[in-house]
Amino acid sequence: MKKIILALLAALVLTLNAVSQTPQPTPPADDDVVKISTNLIQIDVTVTDSKGKVVTGLKPEDFEVYENGEKQQLTNFSFVSNVREKTEPVRDPNDKLAIPVPTAELRPDKVRRTFALVVDDLSLSFQSAYYVRRALKKFVDEQMQDGDLVAIIRTGAGIGALQQFTSDKRQLYAAIEKVVWNPLGRGNIGAFAPLRDSEKIIDEDETEEEKEARENAENAAEDSRGAYFATGTLGALRYIVGGMGQLPGRKTVILFSDGFKLFERDEDGFTQSGLVMDFLRRLIDEANRASVVFYSIDARGLQTTALTAEDDVNATPDRLQQALSDRSAELTDTQDGLKYLARETGGFAVVNSNDLNGGVRKVLDDQSYYLLGYTPDSDTFDPKTRRFNKLDVRVKNKDLTVRYRSGFFNVAEKTAVKAPVVQTPAQQIQTALVSPFAVNDISLRLNTLFGNDVKQGSYIRPLLHVRAQDLKFTDEADGAKKAVIDVLAVTFGDNGAPVDQIAKTYTITVRGETYKKILRDGFVYYFTLPIKKPGPYQFRVAVRDAQDGKVGSASQFIEVPNLKKDRLTVSGIVLENLNEAQWKLLTAETPVIPSGQQSAPVDRPNPMNDTSLRRFRRDTILRYGFEVYNARVEGTGKPNLTARVRVFRDGKLLLDGKTLPIDVTGQTDFARVKSAGALNLLKTMQPGDYILQIVVIDNLAKEKRKISTQYVQFEVVE
Repeated sequence: MKKIILALLAALVLTLNAVSQTPQPTPPADDDVVKISTNLIQIDVTVTDSKGKVVTGLKPEDFEVYENGEKQQLTNFSFVSNVREKTEPVRDPNDKLAIPVPTAELRPDKVRRTFALVVDDLSLSFQSAYYVRRALKKFVDEQMQDGDLVAIIRTGAGIGALQQFTSDKRQLYAAIEKVVWNPLGRGNIGAFAPLRDSEKIIDEDETEEEKEARENAENAAEDSRGAYFATGTLGALRYIVGGMGQLPGRKTVILFSDGFKLFERDEDGFTQSGLVMDFLRRLIDEANRASVVFYSIDARGLQTTALTAEDDVNATPDRLQQALSDRSAELTDTQDGLKYLARETGGFAVVNSNDLNGGVRKVLDDQSYYLLGYTPDSDTFDPKTRRFNKLDVRVKNKDLTVRYRSGFFNVAEKTAVKAPVVQTPAQQIQTALVSPFAVNDISLRLNTLFGNDVKQGSYIRPLLHVRAQDLKFTDEADGAKKAVIDVLAVTFGDNGAPVDQIAKTYTITVRGETYKKILRDGFVYYFTLPIKKPGPYQFRVAVRDAQDGKVGSASQFIEVPNLKKDRLTVSGIVLENLNEAQWKLLTAETPVIPSGQQSAPVDRPNPMNDTSLRRFRRDTILRYGFEVYNARVEGTGKPNLTARVRVFRDGKLLLDGKTLPIDVTGQTDFARVKSAGALNLLKTMQPGDYILQIVVIDNLAKEKRKISTQYVQFEVVE
């Protein structure tokens, strides 16, 4: 059974790199999600004052809720506050090296806000793409808070390139770099296409009727093209909403777009409700059921519809006047699409503002809301009575503004969910792989690591811990236990395109104590994947139990450094957990041999298990190993490296170790200097998540290339 590790390893595996795992969703609590079911209608309501600030302290008697014009009796009432203390990064003002503070993995129970920042690159102009990219970077730098789960998604990138929801700012920065103008979209260089009337051939014999027919045909073609791109955008948004419904609490989508039209013109010159409106209504209903609120930001900012330097001013006065009128209509019509989507889902649109981050700030300030619930009557979900249930929420204080969802279609929750689509095994595992939301019917822990060696150069080595208890083992005739798993692993480049892929089926056959062991400890699947081009990557893996159809998936961001730039670099951190007896046996110069035994007992943990699972008990020893690349060698012919260990919890620095020299005794490959150390996990350590950071200093390098860091997150348990 190749690549499946079921035995203990004799030594630490070096040249690996550790990165945080993406948090997996858990079912939300009943009072944290908007419900539309046969026994409860629960909606989120935002109340603001004349300055647009959220109003707190209201009571149930301050609200009135109407369904289809009939007043409802409130049965549930609560207020969800977005205000919380922000943990500032720990920075030592005396630290001249400016050591970066690592980002902690965000567990599901720590998630406070969930944001999908959706970039509609199918509509953005070249100018808009620039300003959106700048706004996204400022959001990650300054506006993102502890407990935020964020994804940056491009509508034109395809589902294979959708970013995983994460709290890792490195992954978000990599996603921001890919936000560029999409030449295959409908966006121009500027907000409006330049007027080029002199390039058109005008038929002087054309009658007024022929002219009107030609212009109607041109308008219809233009609207049809716009509708094509708009439905592409709305389709991507529906996919996002479908996945966000699995995440806890109220979810927020901030859409950066140059807008879209709600209605289309036909060849007879009539305006009609077409494909876009139908798509939009379905999206709004699904968003309301999934507790997803849309906020839209017009990325064009404050625009003038007057003539610009790019326009052809030699056109006729009538043509110029018509062009300016068309621009005004286009700006208004495309903003209407943004306003409608936001309004109907309980959010708002930010238009005619050059301060995109100011718009984002308004959205962030709007995340406190009231939850109002009532019991519907028997007619609410009766399709014979009504097709759509309209909601109306009022506050008694007329000076306050209330925002809420417009309503919902008359389909109960249990019937609104589509019947499960029967998928082939291949389709099932592929769906789990490309989804930006982890599937956890089979519990997986992924740690994708970076390393380098002489023969194959740079590589990544994913370590996937599989919880064997989640697999179905069948009894064989010879008394063995058998499980069969399908594994699909894909590495995506920074453009969302697959770089490498592994698809294999493994049969696991075990007996006796080995079977008991893997049920207790799980097992690790790993392989080595050479990386020819440095840069950011997203590694995704899905595992399917071939015998009962269960699926698990995991995804992780990793950035492969360019070692050819001759910068000091630290490999990944490999972990090994030892108890006191194992530690003494490992470090004793003369091993103690118990009476009656010929040799010291061999009892070592599995570094592969420890490195992938990263879960350790208190009152044990955490041993770590790593490599250092591109160390300077001068004078003595040996590098002069020192290392320092730091431990964090909840953004606070708990341990700042001494700076100690790295011992290179016995080493000959100074391009890959090996080092190891140990950390005592004391009895007094509280259970929870910690970060181990390794800081390496090259005392022979210039100031800007003097340090390199690497970190790994681990969990301390009882």
